Amino acid sequence: METTAAILEKARQRADEMELPYKGALLPMEAYRILQESAQAQLVDVRSHAELDWVGRIPGAIEIELRAYPGMQPNPDFLDQLVKQVDKTSPALFICRSGSRSNQAAIMATQTGFTDCYNILEGFEGDRDEQGHRGKASGWKAAELPWVQS
Repeated sequence: METTAAILEKARQRADEMELPYKGALLPMEAYRILQESAQAQLVDVRSHAELDWVGRIPGAIEIELRAYPGMQPNPDFLDQLVKQVDKTSPALFICRSGSRSNQAAIMATQTGFTDCYNILEGFEGDRDEQGHRGKASGWKAAELPWVQS
């Protein structure tokens, strides 16, 4: 079993390879391990309230929508809410549906002075499968990590 330090180093190497401006890029199972083993690590779910209500939530996640449904308009208070709810020096692991909005959130947080930001690749539901559906091939749900339906 990989150590937390080894997982974080692998995430840093991925971020370097992908030329990402934040600390690292984690796979869902790696993110879960970090959350289990580090009391300081914080999971920030940036999906819309509608996605959380209809698709499912991750217990213990800090929920701050980056974009609001319908229309996916940017949340003008995102950074203010983030600063109020998340410690700037502790590991912040961002997740969304597929990894795209959480990538954007990790970039914004890093630019705002958060020093330990990670994106969770694949997100909650992962990429679309051959039928155009999400949630079966990759992502937090497909990895069978903890989540609840409202």
